[in-house]
Amino acid sequence: MNQKQEIQEGLWDEEAAQTYDSNEGVFAPEVLRLTVDRLAALAGPGKALEFAIGTGRIGIPLAQRGVPVSGIEFSRPMVARLREKVDEARIPVVVGDMSEATAGEEGSYALVYLVFNTISNLLTQAEQVACFRNAARHLKPGGRFVIELWVPELRQLAPGLQAVAYQTTDEYFGIDRFDVVSQHVTSYHFHFGAGKEARLFRSPHRYIWPAELDLMAQLAGLELESRHSDWDGGEFTADSSSHVTVYRLPE
Repeated sequence: MNQKQEIQEGLWDEEAAQTYDSNEGVFAPEVLRLTVDRLAALAGPGKALEFAIGTGRIGIPLAQRGVPVSGIEFSRPMVARLREKVDEARIPVVVGDMSEATAGEEGSYALVYLVFNTISNLLTQAEQVACFRNAARHLKPGGRFVIELWVPELRQLAPGLQAVAYQTTDEYFGIDRFDVVSQHVTSYHFHFGAGKEARLFRSPHRYIWPAELDLMAQLAGLELESRHSDWDGGEFTADSSSHVTVYRLPE
């Protein structure tokens, strides 16, 4: 097992799979509705492929809308959790790396999508470019690759500081620690229970600026079609904290 596999398997283990669905924010009905509505419209009558399908947060409701959905997922525990909800016939999943694994017939999907910052789990620029190229290989002409990604909060860093707290509540404390040379960030998630109880989850990422993302798309033969601040089509501005970007494989 290489270092990359060790890092990812250590992160997305059995405990992560069992607790992932408790993230109420990303499972909120209004979040799911907007996301699924947009993806269903982009897929049209065609097939969709989700990179890093996880426990099926988006894939299952999208399939329930009538879109044929397949997935690629690195974590076997996450796939096992997905299988508790739907079987292989309903949503087929290939266990593998989204930057290189093949699901079904290449060139047959109307839509490939990658949500909730997951492309940043690939920790090198080369792997992220490979992910774009893998998406392009799966798309049929005119098909679309959709990425949801956050914008790094570097403007909040005071001179000499490396970390910023992005969310604080009585139950949760979130900190991002940046290495601006390597474009790496480690997110620290502190969850507090009763009394002295606390749980820490750490996740490493490589952040990507929108302009760099667009260049990766060009290297894969994709064209920028649209960029919005959210799934509802809000305007993307310098103050947007995240974006939903759609790339298209030319006819």
